[in-house]
Amino acid sequence: WMVLCLLPVLPPELRPIIQIDGGKLMSSDINELYRRVIYRNNTLTDLLTTSRSTPGELVMCQEKLVQEAVDTLLDNGIRGQPMRDGHNKVYKSFSDVIEGKEGRFRETLLGKRVDYSGRSVIVVGPSLSLHRCGLPREIAIELFQTFVIRGLIRQHLASNIGVAKSKIRGKERIVWEILQEVMQGHPVLLNRAPTLHKLGIQAFQPVLVEGRAICLHPLVCKGFNADFDGDQMA
Repeated sequence: WMVLCLLPVLPPELRPIIQIDGGKLMSSDINELYRRVIYRNNTLTDLLTTSRSTPGELVMCQEKLVQEAVDTLLDNGIRGQPMRDGHNKVYKSFSDVIEGKEGRFRETLLGKRVDYSGRSVIVVGPSLSLHRCGLPREIAIELFQTFVIRGLIRQHLASNIGVAKSKIRGKERIVWEILQEVMQGHPVLLNRAPTLHKLGIQAFQPVLVEGRAICLHPLVCKGFNADFDGDQMA
């Protein structure tokens, strides 16, 4: 079970070939590493099938080259000197695609963008109650836009969704009045990454504030392990 008999092949979407200016093609590093594995494996197959008198040392040497190509595909540099292209740039292997903050797991699998959410820098709101947070108008109107549209249509201030959205874009006074009513019955969840325990996400009653920063009472920062030196919350 420790011997790799089948080599996984990534789908084309994850190793694209892109046409750039001048009609030239730019290929993913993974494609070049696959090409080396296929070429060396075909050479080994030819040595084993076409030439029965091939010296054993030559076959063993070619087997090592195949193993080296597979190792480079899985983890470039695991054997010491990493493989580089013509511009002396190190090829990205499987391990480089997977690991790190921008790797496949942390970038696209462990974290996703969430609908009806927004992120901004937090600033002090000393006049706020402990259960309230200051929400910028720009974020609030996006979070509660569907509720505002429903309110405009119900009050016969808009005949359809398109008219309601145009009123919202125009920032008419009635829009902010409906938004205030909606926010009174809809708490929001505030999260500060990394969310390591249950106090990393807490509910607050939103209050409209000017500016583009989220306002927070200083006494609720301990649970978030937050401070006001540029921290962001969503």
